[in-house]
Amino acid sequence: MRIIDFFRSIHVKMIVIFILLIFIAVQVIGVYFTRELESQLEDNYFAMLRERADLLEYNVRQEMTRDRNPEEEPLEDDIEALLHEFFSLENLDVQVVDANQRVIGTSNWNDQNIVGQQSTLVRIERALYGTEDASTLRDPETGDRIRVMAQPVELDGEIIGAIYIEASIESIYAELEEINNIFLNGTFIALAITALLGILVSQTITRPIVDMKKQAKVMGEGDFSRRVKVYGQDEIGQLAESFNVLTMNLKEAHANTEGERKKLSSVLSHMTDGVIATDELGHIILMNTRAERLLDVDSKEIMGTSLPEVLDLSGNIAPSDLYDYTEPILLDFSNEQEDFLLEAHFSVIRNEEGPVNGLITVLHDVTEKEKIERDRREFVANVSHELRTPLTTMRSYLEALEEGAMEDESLGPRFLNVTQNETERMIRLVNDLLQLSRMDNDEVQMTFAPTDLKELLSQITERFQMITKDKNIDIRKQFPKHPVYVDMDKDKMVQVFDNIVSNAVKYSPDGGMIMIQMITRGQAVDIEITDEGVGIPKESQEKIFERFYRVDKARARNLGGTGLGLAIAKEIVQAHGGRIGVNSVWKKGTTISVTLPYSIAKKASVGE
Repeated sequence: MRIIDFFRSIHVKMIVIFILLIFIAVQVIGVYFTRELESQLEDNYFAMLRERADLLEYNVRQEMTRDRNPEEEPLEDDIEALLHEFFSLENLDVQVVDANQRVIGTSNWNDQNIVGQQSTLVRIERALYGTEDASTLRDPETGDRIRVMAQPVELDGEIIGAIYIEASIESIYAELEEINNIFLNGTFIALAITALLGILVSQTITRPIVDMKKQAKVMGEGDFSRRVKVYGQDEIGQLAESFNVLTMNLKEAHANTEGERKKLSSVLSHMTDGVIATDELGHIILMNTRAERLLDVDSKEIMGTSLPEVLDLSGNIAPSDLYDYTEPILLDFSNEQEDFLLEAHFSVIRNEEGPVNGLITVLHDVTEKEKIERDRREFVANVSHELRTPLTTMRSYLEALEEGAMEDESLGPRFLNVTQNETERMIRLVNDLLQLSRMDNDEVQMTFAPTDLKELLSQITERFQMITKDKNIDIRKQFPKHPVYVDMDKDKMVQVFDNIVSNAVKYSPDGGMIMIQMITRGQAVDIEITDEGVGIPKESQEKIFERFYRVDKARARNLGGTGLGLAIAKEIVQAHGGRIGVNSVWKKGTTISVTLPYSIAKKASVGE
């Protein structure tokens, strides 16, 4: 992989570019130079042959027309001398013929036997007719290139002979090949030098770039302390300086962004509301700790999940539908054990007059709020119902009295008694409501003092024994022998136990028994009041301490109950740091238990 990356680097690319440029330039120059040189050498050689042929033709004409003694000065000897003088070159064959096509001279030492013989060459015949011929041919045996020339020898317009030249020009091409080899070697040397120079030059260019690459990688990892070295003031040096300036700006921007991010993270972490952010597709990209707790999820596991799926809305609502919600949505996550309601507010994230970039969802836990609202509605309904019943009864009896029942000695007093009872019932209801209201608003002032709970319960027991003396109800007690001290507001606790015992008396059958027990524990004392009444169904046992709740509403109303006694008792017991509970078996009886902590100032000794 590193080898592949090396060949992909700009350093290698620059060297290759330099080499290719030099190679292409050398090749272009070489081709042009070779072609021009070849043309120049051929032209020079052909011109040389032409000049020598013209000079030979002039001298041959002089020799052929000069007066001579054929025996003493044979023409062939003079022609031979001329040929040796002008054409004593290798790979060159020259023949001189007279007007009768007889060879009178040749430059080829190995072919002197043709002198005096008749020539049959076509080009010589043409030359004797006055036609010059010059062309380049290939030797059919050797394949060499040959320059062939045939030139007439004229005297006053009369052809007296001809000159025939065959010259091999392979030496020219051999010379060209040697030059090409030299040029090729020079090319390799030039490429090697270019590669070396390319390495040196490219390093001066790529070194700052490589340094900036390292700096960019370090910056990507969050380190802005490193600086790029500036090697000069050229464009790359200016780029390096600009890169350093950019690094400083990014460092400042990153510091500011990190500070803002930490502030935002701190705000989100300490918010009492859950916050969820999504991208434009509705996929979750941010969730604070409060949202994780409210939804009971791990943000790392649900990143990228659709928001409606997390809010359990995927079956009804698409992510894009949430953009149009201006009103909050109530989410119900309740189960059989407890109620749990969330209120979701949606806010669209968008640039100024731009497309939607995402969605912010704020979650509020409104379980308590909804419970309070539900209780308020039930409270208003219950109060209205509780007041309407006695008021309706009073109106009916008062109308009857107004219509003449007052004159009836038997009905009048009885109707007035009913009206008085209903009035007292409303007074009790209003007093209970006022007391609950004051307790809800922490307006009830309690005076705590160490009190002997045993003595207090004994007094209450004796009082109810006197009240129920004629009702055939047996009230018994079972208390420890020693005093039991509890920090309490005596009047308020008397109200609690009066209410509990009173309910036990109301719902006990004739001949029934009520047991009041005190059981001392390690840190607290339990007071249990057990009756043998109709009992409370299991599904209603958790609700009897709610306001206005009655198991048997008709019977409770006939007995004069307001449905607030146990609710008040619960508030008072909790204000004393205790707790109240119920244990009942339907049609067998009910046990109300109250647990109170011992007094700090006085603790009873079990051994007393």
